[in-house]
This record gives sequence, C-alpha cells and structure tokens, in this order.
Amino acid sequence: MPARTAPPGQAIRCQHLSKTYRGGSGEVEAVRDVTITFEAGKTTALVGSSGCGKSTVLRLIAGLEEPSRGTVTIGAESPAELRARAGLSMAFQDASLLPWRSVFGNIALGLKLARRSADPDAVHRLIRLVGLDGFEAAQPAELSGGMRQRAAIARCLVSMPELLLLDEPFGAVDELTRQRLNEDLPALWAAQGATALLVTHSISEAVLLSDRVLVFSPRPARIVADIPVVLDGSRNFSWTQTPEFRAEVENVAAALRSGEEPSAIAAQ
Repeated sequence: MPARTAPPGQAIRCQHLSKTYRGGSGEVEAVRDVTITFEAGKTTALVGSSGCGKSTVLRLIAGLEEPSRGTVTIGAESPAELRARAGLSMAFQDASLLPWRSVFGNIALGLKLARRSADPDAVHRLIRLVGLDGFEAAQPAELSGGMRQRAAIARCLVSMPELLLLDEPFGAVDELTRQRLNEDLPALWAAQGATALLVTHSISEAVLLSDRVLVFSPRPARIVADIPVVLDGSRNFSWTQTPEFRAEVENVAAALRSGEEPSAIAAQ
C-alpha cells in the first residue's frame, strides 16, 4: 500500500434511527429506533434474517437513504459531508464494475473518485491480495462473478477510507477464496485504521471478522443483542476450529434464535 498514512477511522453515532418507506401499497417500516455507537477503528458485524433491514441501516449510515426519524453522525460530520471528502467506501453485493475498464482500471478508479494521487503499486498489491494476478488487463465481461466481486472489494480498499461499509461482499466468491479474503482483508483495513461495518448472513464469518456482533430482529430492524467478540489470537481459519470460537458462534446463534427464524441464518 502507499507510504502515506490513512486518516484515522471515525466513531459512528446513530440516534433513534428509523426508516419507513411509503408507496402505493402503503407503508413498510424497515428500521425502528436504532440507537448505537460504533467505536472508531473497530469492525462490527450486522446479522439478521434476510429482509430484516440491516442493509437499510448500512445505507442510512452511508447517506444513501434519508432517515424518516433520527440522526447519523460520523465523527463530527454527517454522512453527506464524509462522502463529499471521499472518506467513505462501500462494497455492495453487486460488483458494479465499469464494463469498459480493465481490472486495473476499475481498481484505480477508486483512487480517482476519492481524489487521491495515482498509485500503481497500491493497485497491483491489492490485485495480488484478492487473487487476480494475471487478470490486470481483463474486462469485467471476461471475469466470473466471484472475480468481479474481488475486484470491487479491491476498488473499495485502495483509497484507504476512514469508514468501510461492506454489504455481503463475499456472497459471490467461492469458498476457498472467501477463506483467503476473510484472513487477509481484516488485517489490511485494521492497519489502515478504518472503522468497518459488515453485513453478513454467516455467523462464523461475523465472529471471525469482527470485534462486535449486532443481532437484528426481523423487520423492522431493531437491535436484539450486542455481543463483543473477546477471543484472543490471530484471525485465521485454524482459529475457527477452536472450542472458544465455536462457543462464540453459538452465542450469536442463540441470540438469533431468541428473536427470529433460525432457518434464515447460516451457522456453518
């Protein structure tokens, strides 16, 4: 990565955050009265059943949705102010790569959009990290879905954001690559000092990658459990085979079972 130092991550404060969608079929309450502070420089996983509203929480924090009630502040700024100075990056389930740009060009675009200086070394390092060596010149149409998603993750990281928002970023990635990214990427964004929020359906991934797990109820999203991940040791696949790790996974699974349908959650 570049020699420059990334700005430190910012704390996120949500106060009575609520979101209701209104349309021809009536009102749909997606998020209800969420009050929470996300600690600066830490990684928090958001888990819950499909459609519960956790991705809406992420979009409210990103400023891509306006809350119906409540506020979001990131440090001393609004989401719009942080986005305006390119302090925030978000990776969606859909890679959304530009079809006319190569893998290298799509990742380098993250620097341009963040108004950072061109840094080919940083781009190449991330290409290696996400396992796309040899595909630097390939266009998105030449890549598998998982490869496109890996390029999108690299584009998100290359600008060294203060706030990193990840919405099911590994969903289209094969299991072996997912394990590699789960081991390698958290160390990268931790070294950058980023505050990271991760939406995932995998309990084991939530425990592996995060310092804290928030469990959400079925829609409308409310926080039903706030679980610190207190395990010591390096974050790697061998760690997932320990009794301590399995106990943490069961702790999160129990919180999910207490407030929602367990069939919607993957505990493997």
